[in-house]
Amino acid sequence: MTIRRVFVANRGEIAVRIIRSCQEMGLETVIGVSEADRDALPARMADRAVCIGPAPSGASYLNIDAVVSAALGTGCDALHPGYGFLAEHADLSALCAEQGITFVGPGPETISSLGDKISARAIAVQAGVPVVPGRDRLDSVKEALAAAEEIGFPVLLKATAGGGGRGMQVVREAAGLAQAFDTARAEARAAFGNDTLYMERFIQSARHIEVQVLGDRHGKVIHLGERDCTLQRRHQKIVEEGPATALSGAVIARMRQAAVALARWVNYEGVGTVEFIFDQQSEAFYFLEVNTRIQVEHPVTELLTGIDLVAQQLRIAAGEPLALDQDDVRLTGHAIECRINAEAAAEGFRPAPGRILEWQAPTGPGIRVDTHCYAGYVVPPFYDSLLAKLIVTGTDRADALARMRAALAGFTLTGIDSTLPFLRALLDGPEFASAAVSTGWVEAMLDDPEFLKRLKEGQG
Repeated sequence: MTIRRVFVANRGEIAVRIIRSCQEMGLETVIGVSEADRDALPARMADRAVCIGPAPSGASYLNIDAVVSAALGTGCDALHPGYGFLAEHADLSALCAEQGITFVGPGPETISSLGDKISARAIAVQAGVPVVPGRDRLDSVKEALAAAEEIGFPVLLKATAGGGGRGMQVVREAAGLAQAFDTARAEARAAFGNDTLYMERFIQSARHIEVQVLGDRHGKVIHLGERDCTLQRRHQKIVEEGPATALSGAVIARMRQAAVALARWVNYEGVGTVEFIFDQQSEAFYFLEVNTRIQVEHPVTELLTGIDLVAQQLRIAAGEPLALDQDDVRLTGHAIECRINAEAAAEGFRPAPGRILEWQAPTGPGIRVDTHCYAGYVVPPFYDSLLAKLIVTGTDRADALARMRAALAGFTLTGIDSTLPFLRALLDGPEFASAAVSTGWVEAMLDDPEFLKRLKEGQG
């Protein structure tokens, strides 16, 4: 291992997660924190914490110069970006290379080519991976209308530089296209500084499946199985699980092979995720995007395989060859992850920052909680609302679901609103137990009077 000291360019639970892996590997850690996070748990855990700017993320966690300067000033020889913020920013990877800092992730060329959705679609086609029928780079409403008529409604407008559901609009008929086009462009411009859009056919009965891949600089690429991320609200994942039991073994095998083929095509170096959309009516799958970073839901794969993905990232970044062959990878049991956010679901998912009064996370066999929270912690209003990830494993899906329901019921959190009541209500339904869901299921449940009644009762 040529890495000695790692700069953690993130906050919250993923910063805690990175620091713990570094500690287990005997690596020193320095974390860059905003003024709002000076006393947060990651700052207490790291060997050293340095302030990189004011609370707003644009002046701190998104300030590339401040981040790299802090890493250089503290003698760090590697930088781990976590997820979100600058994790998929090619300029950060490039600046690290210029300054002699090992970036824990792919090089800038890979991030750029896979981060642009149009470029990524083209790469998928070159690698022989199926893509959703669509049209690249739309410059006007007129072009969008012509494309939609050719593809057929409903269609999905997407930002080429997008992620996290921003700059995405479903259009079900021609009359709504102009407004959706303007809205998607405005969202994309505000979120990414790039308002270029493209269009895909909207698959109505869809599942969202992603394959975890690892690649080293010596040409080896393997997969670590897949995760089903179908439960989403406004294109944001809520519950993730693995392996994907709702698809046939033959489809899963082809999806895994496609993910490896794409990663191999671009000489992928690092831990990444190839995402697919699965049409439950036609049983066809299509390439969606590649995330060139650690995923929020990576614990699902870690619990299924017993492989520390952050440690793999660090070893790959250090130039070590993968010590794993594909035949070494075994998925055991079933894992489910729930994201717990500081939001009042019964009030339209209103953000709920503030002081946590009680925090008692469940413990026991097959239960893992990734978090930076504790009783007395003040959740700041400046960042993503994620409080914790609750992950459970079981011998099979039914066993894991029973354990997750019990763990959610035993999770005590007071002082602020959270999505715990929402998750309890969501997973109590027969649809989730039978896996009879699609990417639109959560939105449909939020319009169901009986579900809303249960949610409000649980919130109270």
